[in-house]
Amino acid sequence: MTAVRICYIIWCFLCVISLSAEAQKGKYFEKNVRFPEKVTLEEKVEMAARLVPTKQQLAWQQLELTAFIHFGINTFTGKEQGDGKEFPVMFNPVALDAEQWVKALKAGGLKSVVLTAKHHDGFCLWPTKTTRHAITASPWKNGKGDVVRELKKACDRNGMRFGIYLSLLDRNISYYGDSPRYNEFFVKQLTELLTEYGKIDEIWLDGTSEIGIDGKRQEYDWELILKTIHKLQPNAVTAFYGDDIRWIGNESARGRGAEWSSVALVPGCYPDAKKRNEEMRLSVFSRDLGGKEIIDRATELFWYPSEVSVSIRPSWFYHEREDLKVKSLSELVRVYFQSVGCNSSLLLNVSPDKRGVLCETDVTRLKEFGEYLEKMYAKDFVSRWARAWTARQGESKEYTLGKGCTINTILLQEDISRGQRVESFTVEGLVNGTWQVLGKGGTIGYKRLLHIPDVAVETIRVTINDCRKEANISRVGAFLAPKI
Repeated sequence: MTAVRICYIIWCFLCVISLSAEAQKGKYFEKNVRFPEKVTLEEKVEMAARLVPTKQQLAWQQLELTAFIHFGINTFTGKEQGDGKEFPVMFNPVALDAEQWVKALKAGGLKSVVLTAKHHDGFCLWPTKTTRHAITASPWKNGKGDVVRELKKACDRNGMRFGIYLSLLDRNISYYGDSPRYNEFFVKQLTELLTEYGKIDEIWLDGTSEIGIDGKRQEYDWELILKTIHKLQPNAVTAFYGDDIRWIGNESARGRGAEWSSVALVPGCYPDAKKRNEEMRLSVFSRDLGGKEIIDRATELFWYPSEVSVSIRPSWFYHEREDLKVKSLSELVRVYFQSVGCNSSLLLNVSPDKRGVLCETDVTRLKEFGEYLEKMYAKDFVSRWARAWTARQGESKEYTLGKGCTINTILLQEDISRGQRVESFTVEGLVNGTWQVLGKGGTIGYKRLLHIPDVAVETIRVTINDCRKEANISRVGAFLAPKI
């Protein structure tokens, strides 16, 4: 081989390397991005702008509204937290109607359902082979019933997504705290649920705080748990202790003013997550999880969007004493604006009673809520041809609504498939020939809603005050929400 040919080959190789490095400057990072050493804050922020969700996370965020169903032995004992010593014979929902649940939820605008297949008391709502603390030992359908299957079938018939909540804590099993043995037990339960009911869309992992036998703390085999989920249900998202969905940190549906989906908080199922989060001085309760000050200290970021959980009643399980304490329509609307309207998804809990049906008051409220949202979004005064735009920091865009338009709700959305980038924005309205500030905000993300007093406005102007790279605004909307 001649020297010239060798030089040519080396030159081609160097060109390929150069092109690859150049191409990576604009690539997206799916779910996680690690910062190289000795990068500047500016470089970190630029990389953070290119962090995007997986297709499963994106589909989950687009749902916006998911139902939580707390149902089990606590429904019959009147407790919120069972101790695992309950008698299975108490469980007997003689009129259980999963179809009624799903139709009521669908009327409320909810798109998915997550069932407490097992809560902390360890009582299982499916015919598990792992324990007798289950419906197989109950009189319901002579021990032949299966709540998980009945709800899954109802969801399939009505086009609803289906998920399961499986408590990591189990107060019934005597060897909780014997980590290897309990992990094997837990994975067997998980395997049953993920193999016997078809497609599972969401898996909620909750409850890890108690000490087991002989004062031993249960150490979870997260590698095995996640490997099992990814193998058996590769398209499912995992919540709370999973690494796809983040609990917002409260049960009162209070979203953050600046809610980032790209955050420095390490998911709890990752190695040394507690230590790493403590070093970063971060927790699910932190006011800011993805701002520049956080990024400056971070070594990596995760696409880890928030979910707001709240119950339609004061408690999670059904209690007759709360029949007159179901949230009003105005309370549910407030919850919606503070969750979905603040770049979070809403997990709204409903609780079937001892008969196995949703109470009439709950069903009525869900219907009212669904009708409210349908009416609110019925008329968008912003033309669908003028919604999307790409904005650099400080840039504005005007949207003509037309004469005589009265609005009280403004919607902003980013194309999060290309990252979350807006840090702050301002919306103004042209009122009687004068520009007036209608509202301001921090992040936008998948969806941001501003609920303002009724105002007659001909044109609105959106200004992206601060953003990372350029902001990809996928929609701007203006609506007149009904009065309550």
